[in-house]
Amino acid sequence: MRLSKWLIGALFAAFAAAPAMAQQPVKIRVAWTAPVSNWASILLEKKDLARHLGKSYTLEPVRYAGTPLMITALANGELEVANLAYSTLGIAIKNAGLEDLRVIADEFRDGVDGRYTNEFYVLKDSPIKSVADLKGKVVATNVSGSAVDVAMKAMLRKGGLEDKRDYTVLETPFPTMRAMLAEKKVDLIPAVLPFSLDPELKKIARPLFSQRDAIGVTDMIIWTARKPFIDKNRAAMVDFMEDSIRIVRWYLDPKNQKEAAEIAARVTKRPAAQFGWLFTEKEDYYRNPDMLPDLKALQSNVNITKDLGFVKDHIDIDKYSDLSIAQDALKRLK
Repeated sequence: MRLSKWLIGALFAAFAAAPAMAQQPVKIRVAWTAPVSNWASILLEKKDLARHLGKSYTLEPVRYAGTPLMITALANGELEVANLAYSTLGIAIKNAGLEDLRVIADEFRDGVDGRYTNEFYVLKDSPIKSVADLKGKVVATNVSGSAVDVAMKAMLRKGGLEDKRDYTVLETPFPTMRAMLAEKKVDLIPAVLPFSLDPELKKIARPLFSQRDAIGVTDMIIWTARKPFIDKNRAAMVDFMEDSIRIVRWYLDPKNQKEAAEIAARVTKRPAAQFGWLFTEKEDYYRNPDMLPDLKALQSNVNITKDLGFVKDHIDIDKYSDLSIAQDALKRLK
């Protein structure tokens, strides 16, 4: 009799604990590389707008030096959402074998009408007047195969120039590029935000072409996740996306620009005055308030990576996209 009571008590406790265990928040680790530019770096700065945070999901922003490490983390189950560039999406799918990877949301685009586009600079007194004049020259890039690198090489190909045959590529971090150009160690540099706003750069250099000139509208950075994780945790992912869109819309609201600049200053430990361009309509990249990617542009961008030899096989972007998570989240926000 005493044993039966103990069994009944144990079973009751087990059943009572089951719902609590089932309702444990889903851990969502989201990658980021560039502070402020990547949404994951500043989402928790406005966690007061994240209504589902700590209930259906927990959020852990994780910084990575570059996308290769993100791809490895995705493959090993150490990361749930990776912010990949269009140039590395194909590498993740085809070269790394992540055939279950899906595009789920958007971060920002380059070259949208009226918005910022990356620029490629030469010295003001340089004899280089056209892309063809770069033959035999040294051009700078941040990393071979990066989004900026692909755009640059696509433009040089338009001018009849091929990597290694007609010009030399030197890899160097973005913060060092102005000095490399000033010291004439390279003849061309890419300038991305915020480095392109550097007044010292504008004193010595002029733009030769833009990324828009090279490849049109670019869906630069997208959010990706693996299908098994999406299928298993879809409800939590929709909650997470709803919160993310709400926060993104707050940042994009012009009336919040001053506070957004102050957040950026706190995150980067730089003066807020340096972020007057951030999330503005004319000086920043285009950021979709619904976080929905431009799949047509993305398809074109990925095709270029294949044309340049970074990816061997054609990739059908529609096959590797699942926008239903963002679309379901948007239904709640309307």
